[in-house]
Amino acid sequence: MTTRLSQWLTVLVVLFALPVLASDVPESGAWVGTVREQELHLSLHPKDRPDSQHGFSAPLTAFQGLSTKEGSSAPFKLVREAGTFAFEGRFGTQQGTGTWRFTPDATYAKALSDLGIPKPNAQEQLTLATVDVGPARAKALAAAGYRLSSVEYLLQVGIFNVTPEYVRALAAAGYPKLSLDEVVQSRIHGVTPERIQALAAAGYKGLEMETLLSMSIHGVTPEFIREMRGLGFKDLKGEELVGLRIHGVTPAFVQEMRGLGYTNASADDLMQLRIHGIDSVFVRSLSKDAGTPRKP
Repeated sequence: MTTRLSQWLTVLVVLFALPVLASDVPESGAWVGTVREQELHLSLHPKDRPDSQHGFSAPLTAFQGLSTKEGSSAPFKLVREAGTFAFEGRFGTQQGTGTWRFTPDATYAKALSDLGIPKPNAQEQLTLATVDVGPARAKALAAAGYRLSSVEYLLQVGIFNVTPEYVRALAAAGYPKLSLDEVVQSRIHGVTPERIQALAAAGYKGLEMETLLSMSIHGVTPEFIREMRGLGFKDLKGEELVGLRIHGVTPAFVQEMRGLGYTNASADDLMQLRIHGIDSVFVRSLSKDAGTPRKP
């Protein structure tokens, strides 16, 4: 699992817990920090809920007064739009531990309200601070045509790093009128302008966003397309390529089955074999018991 995805999942755990948490969740607790390249990855554990956590990373340069040298015990801060994290503790080798306290920014909720976003509760404001999103991003997205109407959308924008630059890049790549939900899904599933261009160069230009998302979700890459074309599957639609990936019809599987005599099997034939659990091991077992299998 990638570092970025694990961070998203950590924050999502917090979000799913929001409805059951009181609005006066403690804003202090213990922290563990790990230095990874030029970032500090933090796990914050609220004082009265040690089984929950907020996990996020920030560049070392974003902190005030931070020293990660072994033995360092200087207090340091992380200032966000939503408020300020104050840390105390000590660093060992590439890792530190200690206590934290979050002081919410008193003007933050009013600034969101002026943009049509309801006031976040204490827990939501803490989470918004961890993902570093607030009025500035909301204003920039509104200028790009995406007006946020809820704290939930603001959280999604922060967690998945939906920026005006990303919105403009999608528009330039041929997707100018997506809904906010589509933009968020595109970000989650790695639909980048570079990926769109690579698929277009492979012959898949102007795809519907739903198809593009499915191709991204199921790993239909330009490399996979080239490999399947090299095996004779030259005119498959995007949905057919997705079907092959879903059912595990890989270039290796195609070659294995052809080596057993299935030289004329179509893409659909191969998917049906996979769906019904027919692979090279199964075919060889039939060959031993009943002779050479009939070929489609």
